[in-house]
Amino acid sequence: MSRLPVSASKRVLLTSSSSSDNGQDFPPAQKKIRKDPEPVRPHAAATVISGRRPAVAATRAPISRPVRGMGAATVAVGPSRGVLKQSIASTAAKGGNVKPTAAPTAPKTGAGGGSKRHAWDFKGKVSDMEGKIRNYQTKVKTTNQENEELRSTMVQTQSRVSEMEKKLEKQKRQISEYEAELQALSGVRDELEMVSSDKCTLEKELSSLESKYKVMETLRNSQETELQTLKMKLSVQESTMARLQAALRDSEEEVRSLKDTVVQQKDELHAGEMERRQLHNAIQELKGNIRVFCRVRPLVEGGLSNHIQLSASDNKTLTLAKTEESHTGKAADTHKNYNFSFDRVFGPQSLQQEVFEEISLLVQSALDGYNVCCFAYGQTGSGKTYTMEGGEYDESRGVIPRAVKQIFKAAEKLGAQGWEFTFTASFVEIYNEGLRDLLYSGKASKRPEHEIRKSANNEVTITNLTYQRVCNEDQVLHLIMLANQNRSTAQTSQNDRSSRSHSVFQLDIEGVNVGRDVKCKSTLCMVDLAGSERMLKSQSQGERFKEMTAINGSLSNLGIVITALANKESYVPYRNSKLTYLLQGCLGGNSKTLMFVNIAPETDSFGETLNSLRFASKVNDCVIGTASANRK
Repeated sequence: MSRLPVSASKRVLLTSSSSSDNGQDFPPAQKKIRKDPEPVRPHAAATVISGRRPAVAATRAPISRPVRGMGAATVAVGPSRGVLKQSIASTAAKGGNVKPTAAPTAPKTGAGGGSKRHAWDFKGKVSDMEGKIRNYQTKVKTTNQENEELRSTMVQTQSRVSEMEKKLEKQKRQISEYEAELQALSGVRDELEMVSSDKCTLEKELSSLESKYKVMETLRNSQETELQTLKMKLSVQESTMARLQAALRDSEEEVRSLKDTVVQQKDELHAGEMERRQLHNAIQELKGNIRVFCRVRPLVEGGLSNHIQLSASDNKTLTLAKTEESHTGKAADTHKNYNFSFDRVFGPQSLQQEVFEEISLLVQSALDGYNVCCFAYGQTGSGKTYTMEGGEYDESRGVIPRAVKQIFKAAEKLGAQGWEFTFTASFVEIYNEGLRDLLYSGKASKRPEHEIRKSANNEVTITNLTYQRVCNEDQVLHLIMLANQNRSTAQTSQNDRSSRSHSVFQLDIEGVNVGRDVKCKSTLCMVDLAGSERMLKSQSQGERFKEMTAINGSLSNLGIVITALANKESYVPYRNSKLTYLLQGCLGGNSKTLMFVNIAPETDSFGETLNSLRFASKVNDCVIGTASANRK
């Protein structure tokens, strides 16, 4: 044996012995291995198979080649005991199929067993080292066997993994097929649910229909019972109907006779209406075709003036008394009375309704086909406008609104006898001897000119005048309000709101009875004259003086016409003024005329009162022609 290998062996042994001399052979190496970096993670296929982490190539210990018996130096390259222990332990811990190996035998010591060899005992140390080498070689073999077993286990595992992957792919395909089938079956499930809901609904309807059928069956039974009862009643009714038919024939004959009676009574009623009109007209003629009523205005402070005396027993007379002082002073004061008689005298306490009742029969003549005219005369402030138009309330309404109300009410009653009436209203004023349309609603600058025309049949008309068709009382009242707004008024020393013009309201009436083939036409004329004035009392100046002159001039011409009529003169000057020309048909033509003379009760108005009463007496003495009805 050569010394060189031995010396190398010795160096190795010395190193080993020096490490073993420290008293701890392998534990220090084992501690050092624990501090090494963690081994590489095993292959993912191991997880698929069993959920464990088997040992893989990255975790296995380095494989050493079989030791050749060439010397101690060659043996030193084998793995240390700590590395082998770690590999086996890690494999066992990770669940690999590794068979447990026998625990490594303790290294043999010298011949003494547990005694420490001397430093000079190289042969014993070599022998110990050779035992250790044999030990290591045994361990290496064991480790190689374990590695082979692990490789075979890994191959098996990989084959199982591939099989499992194939199964997984197959299951995935099945799952996709199942999902497609499930998607196809989802529509069927929805349809099934709809069918189920429809089934439930139909079952409910069926149960409802069954209950209804039971009710209808019960009702049918009751109806059959009622039918039997009705059949019995029908037989009774048939016999009753036979009797009623016989009675009906008798009633029809009676109705025919009653219709004949109704026709006869209508003829008698029409004849009675015609006779009533004739008698009514005869009464009005007996009263006079021109009548005069006198009305005394009450004092502002109440009571009655001393110079106006009214008889308590006679409502047609009036006395105007005046006391005159002696101019010489030697004789006593003289008393002078002026007595007047009219168709009716109304005192200060007379109501509007009482005044209208006296002329209501005259208004009725307008519907009978006669022209009717009513006008108020008197000094300014004597109550003419109040008499003709009145106030806002029903009890204070004047002659014009009350006459319109009576006209429409009577026309409605005559409608039951076959009469149909049409009414046309107009309102005109005479201001400063000029005509003005009080119903004109246009611009003042475009107001048309008006002229009085007389037709061939002696009918007086006004050109360019507004004629408004009216159907009821309210429409006429609205026109009266419009006319009052447009009428010329002013404040004077005698009256706060004095009328400065003569206003003329006309209601043209046309009646037709188709069944009797009778027509009638008439005009109801209501005139509110402007009041007469005296220059000393009214103190009018400028425009008011011009108005006073025109008013007094037209009233004077009216007096001249009345005088000519009273004296039965051949020529009557109607054309002297627009007022007399417009009232020509009412004063001397075919008309029934009524004049209101209004007087003021104040003492300072004695002169004007006396003149008004004298003028009214002249009118009352006039005898005009007899009015005739305008019937066809």
